[in-house]
Amino acid sequence: MTDWLYRYPTLYSGKLLKRYKRFFADVQLDSGEIVTAHCPNTGPMTGVSTIGSAVQISASDNPKRKLAYTLELIQVDDHQPTWVGVNTMLPNRIVKLALTKHLFPELGEYSQIKSEVVYGEDKKSRVDFYLTGEDNQSPIYLEVKNTTWAQGTLALFPDTETTRGQKHLRELTALLPQTRAVMLYFINRGDCTEFAPGDLTDPVYGQLLRNAIAQGLEILPCRFNISPEGIQYLGLAQLKL
Repeated sequence: MTDWLYRYPTLYSGKLLKRYKRFFADVQLDSGEIVTAHCPNTGPMTGVSTIGSAVQISASDNPKRKLAYTLELIQVDDHQPTWVGVNTMLPNRIVKLALTKHLFPELGEYSQIKSEVVYGEDKKSRVDFYLTGEDNQSPIYLEVKNTTWAQGTLALFPDTETTRGQKHLRELTALLPQTRAVMLYFINRGDCTEFAPGDLTDPVYGQLLRNAIAQGLEILPCRFNISPEGIQYLGLAQLKL
């Protein structure tokens, strides 16, 4: 297993009592104290927000924050106890660290990494990462999607209809074949060895993804091991279309 890409700050153990209004999660700490934590994942968190699940939360000393705690990890027990990362603020940070370390050989050579670069016909969209190298190298437009939904060892994205995700696929497809476009699925749990589009929740997204792949979109379904200690890169999952 590779070295730690990211180390969590001190985490506090508890169990999930309730998740509500998308941003709030009530957690009973091991001490018995009940606190309200900020939930950074505003999606449905399909299959990973079961009441009573073990969770890990972090604490902030920022006096300007309304909620001192942040929900970081939830443990699922679908086929084996597995920690799932639910802080959607982390994947892009971790991918940037991995890009800096050149952990994705599939991308080839690049020397510059830019974040949130404007692109698209209307210039109103931003791609997560824009990678460039020598003048004769094609730039790479790389988008990151956090993935937590699973059926057995199969990771699936999206876990709900995503018009925003559909838009990203259309915009990346429009770049092809003049340049390279890559969709990186950040599989935020270590128990999945395969990846597929979530056709049950968003069949349009699945169709767009397959069409984009046929036109040259590159897919990196990246597996990560998640634990209260930190996050490690495990390599690629097998793509199932």
